Amino acid sequence: MSTDIYGCIEVRHPCADEDWYEWEPWQRAMDLSPLYPGQDYAAFGCLFGVRDYAGWEPLAAGRGLPADASTAIREEFEQAKALDAAVNSPTWVSWEELDQADLGLSPEGVRGVLIAREGDTPSIEARYVVRDQWPTEFVERHGAPPLGVSPLGAPYGEPYGEWASGATRFCYQRFTRRDVLGPGTGWEHVFAVMRALAGRFGGSGVRLVVYFD
Repeated sequence: MSTDIYGCIEVRHPCADEDWYEWEPWQRAMDLSPLYPGQDYAAFGCLFGVRDYAGWEPLAAGRGLPADASTAIREEFEQAKALDAAVNSPTWVSWEELDQADLGLSPEGVRGVLIAREGDTPSIEARYVVRDQWPTEFVERHGAPPLGVSPLGAPYGEPYGEWASGATRFCYQRFTRRDVLGPGTGWEHVFAVMRALAGRFGGSGVRLVVYFD
């Protein structure tokens, strides 16, 4: 069964700590869905520890909804949970944390990832995490990569490369946070909005609140 992500970007009002301020400190700024409609489990695992097939050290796993979450996202989550028992794993991460994250980090022991794409449709692809040997499932389905008898035949993390067999194109590449969260992944749009909002509300005053089903 597939897993989808839902949620929003929240901001904390700059005057929330003032004695006269009587409203919610955190307010919903923008839904996640227009910015990121994707379903990339590598990113879900990297950020939140959800559907983590690679063994990432997630940035923000299992935190639950923030104690001071806006009424808007709290009610949305409760309604979604009441309608669908599969709704799970609420959590959040601040822009400050995202901005300071080491994007060069890989899952422990992972040398790269093999990607098999059918035709020109990016959504029809399969990923195989590479450690010290070529993945058995990949070799049984597609044969051994023409890059050496094992990933250990070259300096750590290499050799990378691309090749094709019939209508299927293959790629062996690095597998870092930057590769699953950087330009071209869709997350750059989320981060651009959060970065812009941080100019007004500060890095700790902007956060992404999410949940899954």
